[in-house]
Amino acid sequence: MIRHFQASCLVPLFLVSFAQQTLKSEDRKVDCNNNVTGTIYEYGAFTLSGEGYIQFKQFAGKPILFVNVATYCGLTAQYPELNALQEELKSLGVIVLGFPCNQFGKQEPGANSEILLGLKYVRPGSGFVPNFQLFEKGDVNGEKEQKVFTFLKNACPPTSDLLGSSNQLFWEPMKVHDIRWNFEKFLVGPHGVPVMRWFHRIPVSTVKSDILAYLKTH
Repeated sequence: MIRHFQASCLVPLFLVSFAQQTLKSEDRKVDCNNNVTGTIYEYGAFTLSGEGYIQFKQFAGKPILFVNVATYCGLTAQYPELNALQEELKSLGVIVLGFPCNQFGKQEPGANSEILLGLKYVRPGSGFVPNFQLFEKGDVNGEKEQKVFTFLKNACPPTSDLLGSSNQLFWEPMKVHDIRWNFEKFLVGPHGVPVMRWFHRIPVSTVKSDILAYLKTH
């Protein structure tokens, strides 16, 4: 099975290089709309094992970082950085939630039961285990996108003017507010309303600084 993981990551790693060369707009953070209707507490998701369903209202009063993740991506190196962010900010109530997705360069090809093994033995490898909650693999864009991502995207402007190369993006229909690539991030404030969205290539260290600055004023 691990050999299968190693073989499957070769093509996706080539694709991420190609796709990120195509994305030439500047990296940026955007502030979300103040007048959004509703909160993320209306939504929930099944955990990666499929054995439990988490209602996001259980995180009421806490800042939540939503991240669409993938195992065989050049940005998979952000996983240990997200672990560090979760550890460093947990005393401030920050919760990191990860959502595996295979819509960008087919970089999350495994079944739910294979994702943790891929992270542990392939990328990042070296026994890596995420310390934040992962949910079942699913779509974040398109006709079958998870409804919480519909809400997040509608609440925040896109982080780039470009979607990238359409032959590396696997969903229909494509919309202007869609997530651009693996590891985009949304911060939801303690009242359940999205407040910030980051382009996927922005360093996690910058995301952390932005969260800390936000928490100082809210």
